[in-house]
Amino acid sequence: MMDKKRTYLDSVHLSGRIWCIAALIVMLTVPTLMSLHLKAWPDLGVVGKAFGAIALLYYPTGVVEVLAYAPLLGAGGTYLSFLTGNIVNLKLPCALSAMESAKVRANSEEGEVISTISIAASAITTTIIIAVFVLVFAFNPGFTRFMQSDTLAPAFKQVTYTIFGALAASYLVKHWKIAIFPIVAISLILVFAGSIQIGILIFIGVILSLLGAEVMYKLKWV
Repeated sequence: MMDKKRTYLDSVHLSGRIWCIAALIVMLTVPTLMSLHLKAWPDLGVVGKAFGAIALLYYPTGVVEVLAYAPLLGAGGTYLSFLTGNIVNLKLPCALSAMESAKVRANSEEGEVISTISIAASAITTTIIIAVFVLVFAFNPGFTRFMQSDTLAPAFKQVTYTIFGALAASYLVKHWKIAIFPIVAISLILVFAGSIQIGILIFIGVILSLLGAEVMYKLKWV
């Protein structure tokens, strides 16, 4: 069993690295080909200054997001999520919901498989839905105006909160004691540092949850 597990994970990491590198090459190829065709290249000095400012913000967040999401998504789910994007709004809730329905743990072999399958299904479904609505928007301008109306626009801002609220409710009911400390701590963080990046906030929440649960277990409160 251990040999099979190592073989499976090795193949997942190999495939994940190949596709991540391929996706990076594709993303860099498009602007490179445009620059070659138009014979117009960006000023490296300006790009360097802009990149430096962005890197200070997004590189630490990118590292923290991997550390925070990987234990919840598994190896395959992590590669798929970072390749297809929209992790917080879609991939993470989908994986957690699927594992909850299957009654498997995130760090188990079953959880690894369920997470990967659910995220793959989510990515395929999202792609199909986007393709359908692109065609609808392209050939039906009236529908576009309706979706952007004042009646519907406020609802789209609440999608993330609705998804995570529904997911959190099921966990809070089962483990309400260990949820008190991280909720209070994160609430205080948001009060004093409301502009903190979501990836860093999730990582802090994970650490606080682990520490709080460990302390409560030693004190025999749970």
